Amino acid sequence: MTDLSTFMKPVEMHGHSPGVALRSLVIGLTAFLTVVDLFATQAILPSLTRHYNVTPAAMGFAVNASTMGMAIAGLVVGFFSPHIDRRLGILVSLVLLAVPTTLLATAPDLTTFTVLRILQGLCMASAFALTLAYLGEQCSATDAGSAFAAYITGNVASNLIGRLISAAVADTLGLASNFYFFALLNLTGAVLVCFTIHRVQPMDAMPAVQSPLAAALEHWRNRQLRSAFAIGFCILFAFIGTFTFVNFVLVRPPLSLGMMDLGLVYLVFAPSIVTTLFAGRAVARLGTRPTIWTALAVAAVGLPLMLSANLMQVLLGMVLAGVGTFFAQACATGFVGRAASQNRGIASGTYLACYFLGGLAGSAVLGQLFDRFGWTACVAGVGASLAVAALLAKNLVLTTSSASPASG
Repeated sequence: MTDLSTFMKPVEMHGHSPGVALRSLVIGLTAFLTVVDLFATQAILPSLTRHYNVTPAAMGFAVNASTMGMAIAGLVVGFFSPHIDRRLGILVSLVLLAVPTTLLATAPDLTTFTVLRILQGLCMASAFALTLAYLGEQCSATDAGSAFAAYITGNVASNLIGRLISAAVADTLGLASNFYFFALLNLTGAVLVCFTIHRVQPMDAMPAVQSPLAAALEHWRNRQLRSAFAIGFCILFAFIGTFTFVNFVLVRPPLSLGMMDLGLVYLVFAPSIVTTLFAGRAVARLGTRPTIWTALAVAAVGLPLMLSANLMQVLLGMVLAGVGTFFAQACATGFVGRAASQNRGIASGTYLACYFLGGLAGSAVLGQLFDRFGWTACVAGVGASLAVAALLAKNLVLTTSSASPASG
């Protein structure tokens, strides 16, 4: 059995050794199988809208209701993280995830579908938060950036490959088969965890005199962490608004793409898989703030392109939005791991809760803008969210002893 923690010892992290590559592969694959259900369903949104005979906003909210479960689980797991065995928690979460995924195949109405998506979110976020805590504990301060970047890269890959798989399976075998297939992927993730992570004790267990609530409040009083939490909210708000409702633009005239073509469109995430890997290196060289500002600017440049009636311009806009938001997410996630000198599990859980609440808010607010005022208003809302994130980024300066020279 291979212990993932053996890939994280500082002695193995220098250069480009096979051990480093294997470590990154395992981390990325774990992330992929953990959150592959989150956005894959967006590739079949138009088909689900027709199946349940509802509006795009209603179906978009139901599909993205998983972010509500993820926000709740992020907080709960964060609070109890110091007392949860990492390996067992991740393993149980992924096994349980297969249950609501399977039941989605036969969901009789939109309400049931929404509840099952929330349950999926609870399971995904539990595994996600515990894995982030595990990485923060097992990686040295020097290597944490690349480890988190590898994990976010796996997240990016799940956005691309998950959508392609979902579109292909649904187009070939039907909507129900799509959910059965993803349940198998959930169980595959559990098997991977079983063979790559050994049982380790949480390294930052809180003192008995400090309650989880007190630790969370301490994080919220930290301006740097508070800003990072808010940036996470804005990033997924913008991402959800872009990549949920652009699906309806792509299938309508003048673009008029079919289901399989819609799945192939998400090859736009391919560049993000490569670029996100360099987030840790960019932060080390340039600092957190300049890197996030650059990433957000790249995403913003893509927004007007997505208003075009030309497919290639829309696709280029999607590429830029994906590259920018994922790069910014990797930077913000890594910053939280460095800024929280204690109780990292609670800090990671709080960040994830804010991040996924942003997704839920983006689905609700931008869905209404899309239904009432159209795609242009939706894109304007996305731009506003990116602008707020850029303003918040000015506060991302580490002032503790954990700060690196390029942390600002």
